Amino acid sequence: MMTSIELKKLLIHRIAEINDESFLNAIKTILDSKTQSRIINLTSEQHSEIKESRKEIAQELFVEQAELDKEFNKWLNVG
Repeated sequence: MMTSIELKKLLIHRIAEINDESFLNAIKTILDSKTQSRIINLTSEQHSEIKESRKEIAQELFVEQAELDKEFNKWLNVG
């Protein structure tokens, strides 16, 4: 059984030998659907929200999740 690195090297070599453009496009389509990093297009409003959130974090104007959980549990009268 091949390691993932060996398999990647084999696939790269095999793809390099292919000259059929439609087949290469089919492989590209498959790879595009499996790519882990996807580009997310944000609206200007979303960009502004992120910028504002970063400012608040820099000013330490946030509540840590553990503290929020404690407050939530108090509100629910749990633990």
